[in-house]
Amino acid sequence: MMFKLFWNGGEAARHSSKGWLPWLASPLLALLVLFLPITTGCRTAFSPLPPLNLKDPGWTVHEGQAVWSMEHGKGEIAGEVLVASGGDASTFVQFTKTPFPFVIARSTASRWEVQFPAQNRHYSGRGQPPKRLIWLYLPRVLAGKPPPRNWAWHDKDGIWRLENLASGERLEGYFTR
Repeated sequence: MMFKLFWNGGEAARHSSKGWLPWLASPLLALLVLFLPITTGCRTAFSPLPPLNLKDPGWTVHEGQAVWSMEHGKGEIAGEVLVASGGDASTFVQFTKTPFPFVIARSTASRWEVQFPAQNRHYSGRGQPPKRLIWLYLPRVLAGKPPPRNWAWHDKDGIWRLENLASGERLEGYFTR
């Protein structure tokens, strides 16, 4: 029947009780229903946070060295870490293996985003960040807030470690300034 609709000039559709319009409208309606929320509702979720200047008043910046141990023993990367906290609940974390940034994480009181430039991955959202993004929790625990449930935080003699006990992912490091 479908073959005849295209090759018979629609004559088969004229003889059917439903016609060809419902057959054509149904997929178009489905596409509209699927893509309309994606194109309009998610637009703000993917817009980047506004630029920031860590030299503005109110920012506390820590720089140092860290080792990122990925979940379930998938490897370790040593590099430089920069953690900054602003007075308005804004945070910024960058983990770099010179000359490449591996992780750039930012949060505000209501939004968060994490980029993994080497892998061309970007995650963002509103509210509390997911627990799989350890980088967004480092500024929080440095500020004295407790880590999420099933996580461990240690800070002794300037050496710190944040660990997700469920996944095995952890950050260990120290700050030079």
